[in-house]
Amino acid sequence: MVSLSSDAHVRLRHAVDGDRENRARACFAGLSVLLGFVSLLSLTTGASGISLADVARTWASGESLDTVTRTVLLDIRLPRLAMGILVGAALAVSGAVMQGLFRNPLADPGLVGVSAGAGLGATAAIVLGGLLPLAFRDFVGTYMVPLASFIGGWAATMLLYVVSTRGGRTSVGVMLLAGIALAALSGALTGIFVYIADDAQLRDIQFWGLGSLAGATWFKLSIAAPLILLALSAAPFLARALNALTLGEATAAHLGIEVQRMKSIAILTVAAAVGASVAVSGGIGFIGIVVPHLLRLAVGPDHRFLLPNAALLGAALLICADMIARIVIAPAELPIGIVTATIGGPFFLWILLRNRSLLDM
Repeated sequence: MVSLSSDAHVRLRHAVDGDRENRARACFAGLSVLLGFVSLLSLTTGASGISLADVARTWASGESLDTVTRTVLLDIRLPRLAMGILVGAALAVSGAVMQGLFRNPLADPGLVGVSAGAGLGATAAIVLGGLLPLAFRDFVGTYMVPLASFIGGWAATMLLYVVSTRGGRTSVGVMLLAGIALAALSGALTGIFVYIADDAQLRDIQFWGLGSLAGATWFKLSIAAPLILLALSAAPFLARALNALTLGEATAAHLGIEVQRMKSIAILTVAAAVGASVAVSGGIGFIGIVVPHLLRLAVGPDHRFLLPNAALLGAALLICADMIARIVIAPAELPIGIVTATIGGPFFLWILLRNRSLLDM
């Protein structure tokens, strides 16, 4: 049996790290090109008939776009594209953070209770919104449901954090079980609201639950973007701690990681990103599970490389799903959650089959 010297081990480790870094950089460059390409396609995809070639010819000739084309591109499709990029990146990065925190590739951003609380808040606003004072409804306008959704998501997250924290330490296991219980409770309360809702409210509840980027506006984007961008900016600073956490909490603490502080920041980061995303786009599933798992196969488990690549791939996948949702039954529009579930469902089953050992008791 051949043994390696300590210097050989160091050289081998550096070679492996260098190879992973090169792959991660190549993947980042490729995903950046992919995101730019699908973004251009998204701007000229839809029921209006505006094509990328027509827009390019108009710009090349030095002519200005007509009023209808300019309105469709700048006031409808561009904010929708920006919303898709932010929401896709937020969901994918949140999934990677949650999987690192729980040390489980099957973890999902919904485990922190944001999605369940957000759904309950949105459903309550749809059903009970008519009972609020007229002055308040006029003041909030069409943003009552997103606002209620965000408040519900944050309230659920804070409740989950309080339940799972004792003596200044947050138990990930307790958080998982409490999240399941909170999701069940939120589902029961949502069911009560569904039961008392009328036909129009039922349609609104169903459409919101399936997710869509159709309601994207510059104003709505200006509300959600700061929270999402703040969360995305904070996530890379968790990379080193998440890498250490894969060795266990005790080992991470010996490596100088403030484990409790890292848990708190990770939970709040996911809550901000997912809460704001769900509030403006509704329930969009599977991005947070599929994207991190795909990238681990490509660039490895190092969160320094995983998180930035997840942001790009999540954005690109959600934009592609949105384009499919717009053209598959044009001029009508398919809820984007149906597209992501159709693609993500079989992939999730594949992940389960690959990781059955994690579920064996």
